[in-house]
Amino acid sequence: MSDKPIQADHDIDITGEVCPMTFVRTKLRLERLKSGETLSVRLRGEEPLRNVPRAARDEGHTILGIEADGDTHIVTIRRA
Repeated sequence: MSDKPIQADHDIDITGEVCPMTFVRTKLRLERLKSGETLSVRLRGEEPLRNVPRAARDEGHTILGIEADGDTHIVTIRRA
């Protein structure tokens, strides 16, 4: 296993957003991707860290990884 971050096709920074806008912004960005493309989501806080991956899974997307990066996390999602 490599410790290098997963290289995503696209990225979005939602560290300034609060729930429920964290997943709304993520969902809107995912909808613009082609099936199989990946999105790296930078977020901050426990609530988005719980809700964004869960909501993405509920929509049929795949969570490829969640990495801590200082006081933020990077969630990598593959579009269904």
